[in-house]
Amino acid sequence: MPRMDTSKVSRWDLHGREHVVRVRRAGVQRTIRCDTCGWRRGAQFLPWLKAQEHLAEAHQATVDPADRP
Repeated sequence: MPRMDTSKVSRWDLHGREHVVRVRRAGVQRTIRCDTCGWRRGAQFLPWLKAQEHLAEAHQATVDPADRP
């Protein structure tokens, strides 16, 4: 049975709402899923970049909480 790992990419929109896309890994396959709208996609390469793109385009969520002082 393949090992499964999950990580997340979170961004805030200009209204202060947090949006999260989870990246789930099972072997070499990765699935990305948005907690806000339910959008889902398979992504073998660069899943975190695709998650960031979805957040920016679909939710205008571009503020990275890790960049805050």
